Amino acid sequence: MRVIVFFDLPVGTTAERREYARFRKGLVKDGFLMMQESVYSKLALNPTAASSIMDAVRSRRPSKGLIQMLVVTEKQFSRMEFVLGEYHSEIIDDDERLVIL
Repeated sequence: MRVIVFFDLPVGTTAERREYARFRKGLVKDGFLMMQESVYSKLALNPTAASSIMDAVRSRRPSKGLIQMLVVTEKQFSRMEFVLGEYHSEIIDDDERLVIL
């Protein structure tokens, strides 16, 4: 499963920029990976883990703006269509990562 967080936060004042940075840095600290600007995703092992991840995001929400979360299965996520551009990741997520002891 994946938890995907979409957000649009105001950055007009210094306080709003500070809240935006705090929210975004919190997502990164919790293990979210940026898919594109203001769209972050994180793997979850099961629905219970996804629920606790969503609770953590809710606990650090800023006072203004729009934040949306979506949970999708890996099968649904793998069917995502790239209309323009391509997927870039520094994370090895294929059999190159396999370690045989």
